[in-house]
Amino acid sequence: MSHDVYIGYDFKVQPLQPATEILIAELGYAGFESFVENKEGVTAYIQKNDWNAFILEDIQILNSDEFSITYEFNEIEQTNWNAEWERNFKPIVVDDLVTVRAPFHEIPSTKYDIIIEPKMSFGTGHHETTHMMIQHILRNDCQGKSVLDMGCGTGVLAILAEKTGATRLDAIDIDNWCYINSLENVERNQCKNISVYEGDAQLLVDKDYDVIIANINRNILLNDIPVYQKALNEDGMLFLSGFYSDDIPLIVEACEAHMLKLKETIQRGQWVALKFIN
Repeated sequence: MSHDVYIGYDFKVQPLQPATEILIAELGYAGFESFVENKEGVTAYIQKNDWNAFILEDIQILNSDEFSITYEFNEIEQTNWNAEWERNFKPIVVDDLVTVRAPFHEIPSTKYDIIIEPKMSFGTGHHETTHMMIQHILRNDCQGKSVLDMGCGTGVLAILAEKTGATRLDAIDIDNWCYINSLENVERNQCKNISVYEGDAQLLVDKDYDVIIANINRNILLNDIPVYQKALNEDGMLFLSGFYSDDIPLIVEACEAHMLKLKETIQRGQWVALKFIN
């Protein structure tokens, strides 16, 4: 399948929240795979091969009386996307310790410097869930530990985990674009201990980790929590994000059913990231 041509939708949203978050979630289920939020709303991208003229018919929020959402769309060549991304991508600093930046940004003075060229992949640190997962990694000791970054996107979380001392890391994503992008970013950051795989939780059979990081959507997490628990070493840490605070009871119930205990919650806006201990 060609990754070269995308359809880009420019959505103007009023008021911005929570409509933008809901819109992104619904578009994600419809097959859109990358989003850039801005002051007026969000730009969403879908591969032309996955697009059809009726793609927005099931997007419920577009019919809502509570919000005003207008849009226009056009075809985008990959080169245009890269130029667009370079214009909009600003360095992210988390807790004055980590900078996530593009290759063309200045070298920062923070303790950890991560260079990411995300192209169409999710995980620049701009999104609340990635930001919170970075905070969890900073607050917890990865020194000498084995780590899984599940749904790795750009590979940013695995890269940070190695920089904070993890010694054996797997980064897995089901999307071919993310797989290739993670390989590129692992090399770009001169990481030596990260293996990148294309696939899903089926790859975890007979694997074991001290730390599992999974920043995916709620339904996939609920489905895969038993697999994560089985792959998690005793006293291991499980970090979950990609869902709203309203979803916490569902996630906690699924984890407690597999003897995983909630230890810490980080929240940004309506998004949360939870830490569990096995």
